Amino acid sequence: MGRTSDARNKILVAAARLLEQRGYSALGVAEICATAGVPKGSFYYFFESKQALALAVIDEHWVNQRRQWVELLSSDHDPLRRLRDLFEATEEVQRTGQREAGRVVGCLFGNLALELSNQTEEIRSRLEEIFEAQIDLIEQAVVEAKERGQAGPSVDAREVARSLVAQIEGRALLAKLLNDPGQLELLWHNSLDLLQVPPQQRAAIDQDGD
Repeated sequence: MGRTSDARNKILVAAARLLEQRGYSALGVAEICATAGVPKGSFYYFFESKQALALAVIDEHWVNQRRQWVELLSSDHDPLRRLRDLFEATEEVQRTGQREAGRVVGCLFGNLALELSNQTEEIRSRLEEIFEAQIDLIEQAVVEAKERGQAGPSVDAREVARSLVAQIEGRALLAKLLNDPGQLELLWHNSLDLLQVPPQQRAAIDQDGD
């Protein structure tokens, strides 16, 4: 049992790395198995198709990402600080990816959404669920910011949360295109505009975050 579990994990790790670097369509099962160092038969023991593997990679990636998001967005910091922590962690993920892969790899979910949303309904549907879950998590922080008077009273928490997720994805895409994780640095100040944070509060917020 230990050996088979190890083989499955090797396939998942290899597939995740290759999907981030090269995308879905260009990959074949043989290359995934060669990168994982497992026989091709092991692949079909665990996964009935490349699509099934991609879904497993997506789910595994979301488990890890969601754990980080929940930790950051439920900390003892005030809600705006939590959002800033999330943006900074997102930027650091891209910087780490650049160091390890030699280039910014972008967001796995965003990359697959661009490539497959019009081709594979099951993957498109799963990615939609994940993006909605991300919006849910950010919306909680936005609602709390409104309750504390840190965000404008007319802010639509759901739409702001949706816009923030869209910005994360868009900035990750630019970071990948330009090979520049610094593209994510503007997330914080853009979020202050979306949240309608009064100018007199922004300097204090920035100072607190330094």
